[in-house]
Amino acid sequence: MKRILTTRLIRDVAASVLMLSSNLMFAQSASPTLHRIQPLSLEQVRVNDQFWSPKLKVWDSKTVYDVFDKLEGKYEPDRKDLIDEKAKLGRTRNAFLNFDWVAQGKKNTGEHDGPPWYDGLVYETIRGAADLLVEYPDPKLEQKIDGYIDRIAAAQAADPDGYINTYTTLVKPNQRWGTNGGDDKWQHDIYNAGMLIEAAVHYYKATGKTKLLDVATTFSNYIYQQIGPAPKANVIPGHGGPEEAILKLYWLFRDEPALKAKMSVPVNENHYYTMARFWIENRGNYGEKDGSHARKSDESYNQDHMSVFKQKTIEGHAVRATLLATGVAATALENKDERYVETANNYWDNMIGKRMFITGGEGAIADGERFGANHFLPESAYLESCAAIGAAFFSQRMNELEADGKYIDELERVLYNNLLSSVSLDGSHYFYENPLVATDHKRWAWHSCPCCPPMLLKMVSAMPGFIYAYDKDAVYVNLFIGSEATIDRKDSKVHIRQMTQYPWKGESIIEVDPSASKAFTVKVRIPGWAHSLENPFGLYRSQVSEPVSLKVNGKAIAVHIQNGYASLHRTWKKGDRIELSLPIQPRVITPNDSIQTIKGKVALAAGPIVYGFEGVDNPELTTYALPVDTSLQLTYKPGLLNGVNVITGKATDKSSKAVTFTAIPFYTFGNRGVYPYKVWLPKQ
Repeated sequence: MKRILTTRLIRDVAASVLMLSSNLMFAQSASPTLHRIQPLSLEQVRVNDQFWSPKLKVWDSKTVYDVFDKLEGKYEPDRKDLIDEKAKLGRTRNAFLNFDWVAQGKKNTGEHDGPPWYDGLVYETIRGAADLLVEYPDPKLEQKIDGYIDRIAAAQAADPDGYINTYTTLVKPNQRWGTNGGDDKWQHDIYNAGMLIEAAVHYYKATGKTKLLDVATTFSNYIYQQIGPAPKANVIPGHGGPEEAILKLYWLFRDEPALKAKMSVPVNENHYYTMARFWIENRGNYGEKDGSHARKSDESYNQDHMSVFKQKTIEGHAVRATLLATGVAATALENKDERYVETANNYWDNMIGKRMFITGGEGAIADGERFGANHFLPESAYLESCAAIGAAFFSQRMNELEADGKYIDELERVLYNNLLSSVSLDGSHYFYENPLVATDHKRWAWHSCPCCPPMLLKMVSAMPGFIYAYDKDAVYVNLFIGSEATIDRKDSKVHIRQMTQYPWKGESIIEVDPSASKAFTVKVRIPGWAHSLENPFGLYRSQVSEPVSLKVNGKAIAVHIQNGYASLHRTWKKGDRIELSLPIQPRVITPNDSIQTIKGKVALAAGPIVYGFEGVDNPELTTYALPVDTSLQLTYKPGLLNGVNVITGKATDKSSKAVTFTAIPFYTFGNRGVYPYKVWLPKQ
């Protein structure tokens, strides 16, 4: 497939944003509107997609085993720090040894394999694997996880309180929760607890098994006894994430009250909801100085510099911040508290409008893995994989809270760019950082802090549930992924089937098949980039020249967009068919003038995918500039990088001589060896 677009880079792109196609209207709500919609459960969706299904198969059959095996120490170090560690220990580190040592009654030994958050990485991988089991049942994988759960449960059984955090038990037993001179930012007591809770909820939903849920509930009960308003300990998570996790435990027991009878410990789900709110609302509240309920401030690094309800910007460690923000948005779904809604919007608007990188990456600064200042978006930024994935989870929750398609636009930006870049095409090598320019950026088999592979598994396994959503009046098509789903409405069922070659082509067919003819609305997301709205706040700008088109049963429908969706209201009957066409054509992206670090540069994209230039295709890459007038060709290459669209055109080298360039999807960098690469090129 080839398409040619002639682009004048010098045109005022800001003005062009306002030039919309004749059959396209765009309306954006003036203020956030609380409008909860419900994503589907994994059981309701099956994916059969040309782009995603092969990847999901690799992640299910290879990556999840790869991560578990490497957590067990089954890896050959390919980084100097791990090579040195193996030489010192005489073996590779093994996360499960920590559970075994604790189960044996060991305490205060000063010996712990891996970083303090290794427990949490085990739990996160179990969560991702559990969700994959829903889509791809695998008795071998389930048996493997059951064996891990036995070892986790044995470690908990060794403590009379039901407490479990192997690092603290083995190294700092008198400093639980980071008290008595400890530091939960390092110990990760509460973060690990949250990941245990989340793993237990997801594994129960996937398998119906309650052993891990017993462990998590026992620990949650102990947490509630120990942490909270005076005279309990004034402790918040050293790392965001447990807020949403314990809320999921509340939802589980609230929605399945009969489950309580199957548990080996008492359950009061309201305690878990109380804990989630305390961990959010107590940030910035340090108690009376030198009092029994006092604690040390963790400052903005841990989003503890002031009450969350006073925070207007997203600050600090980018992973901690995005996961806290996800918890704030999730809790707003439950309590509809205006303070929570406003805080979630403050975080999201600042993150997307002033601090997001073109690939969906977050976190400009390596020191502290932090967000930078507004509009500080250097090409060499840190961009930890986990931070982008945290931002994607946050955006999904915001869509659930406000039913606005702009949130799915940013979820999609992460999915097709920064998330996919974090894992190699073979499913066993990874990126921790994802800078937009590099000379020798190499994928690794394992890392001293291998937090990104479990986060990857959590997102890709959850993704099928984000394709569709619904409320009492409408069905929402959020992602263009070949799939089938059955939605239970109050008076009927609706079967949805989607067929697409997205992201390489823009055409999608959506079959709507209600159990009986009914009047309702189908809302189809129209991505912002598809109508020249690259970013909802003007952080980046682009223009497409072809219109979006919609047909229902072959008849053209005018495209009116409100809150990111085209609404199709009619009496739907069996066999009805929606045809959507999005302009998958090369487009030039320019940054807002406030971004000094990339001023005068441009990037390329087509559909949801951001492109870049790798040295293997572009030998003189360091000298390239993109001319004012250029022709861009989009061509599908089935034999390249598992099949991708590439963009080709003419650049100029240091002698102003025209040279042919090849741009490939950003996510494919580093799969053919280690070469220099760039995303942004100077505009000539």
